[in-house]
Amino acid sequence: MQKMETLIEELSQDLEPVKRMPNVNLLANAWFIVSAIYVVAVIHFFGPIRPGALYQLISSPRFLAETLLGVVAIFWVSLQAFRDAVPGVLSPRFMLGGVILMLLWLAQYVIGLISPTLEPSTLGERNLCLYETMIYSLPPIYLAWFLVRRFYPLHPMRTAISISLASGMMPALYMQLACMYAPSHILKFHIVPGLLMVLVGVALAWYWRPISSKSP
Repeated sequence: MQKMETLIEELSQDLEPVKRMPNVNLLANAWFIVSAIYVVAVIHFFGPIRPGALYQLISSPRFLAETLLGVVAIFWVSLQAFRDAVPGVLSPRFMLGGVILMLLWLAQYVIGLISPTLEPSTLGERNLCLYETMIYSLPPIYLAWFLVRRFYPLHPMRTAISISLASGMMPALYMQLACMYAPSHILKFHIVPGLLMVLVGVALAWYWRPISSKSP
């Protein structure tokens, strides 16, 4: 018995108090707000939004609903990404909700090919919107991955996909105010580039995965 007590004392003498991990939901909210402000600010810095875009939000209920659906979908996937970084926090039902919301939002532009929300126009067109969408989403991706890595996610690839999807869709969504509104243009030059950023997240997760899992 005395040996056991001695062993326990020797093992515990170098232990230090462990800091409490931050609330993952609050962290996700903070990341979403900071990233959204950054995306809006950087897009405005490099050019004005489409003339009359804000009035269109007010005057067209469908356009407003479409935009709000995008915000909700991106916010939901943001929460999903951060919850996925903590074992046991993300439920299958919550993850399914994020997939459904994202598909519902993106479906609005596919429907728009037949029945557009607004009259398609080249007004406000940005010549480099494709590259802007991808470049502006990089800082949010790196910031989110830096934050969630501290939680040691069990499914880093899945977490990275959610992070990159939310990050890539932020500038893609705001481009429907900052750039021309035409469903075909939005799908090709805003949505697809945003979706391609998932590859960046996957690359990050692959690079930072545990060394043991890299061994053949």
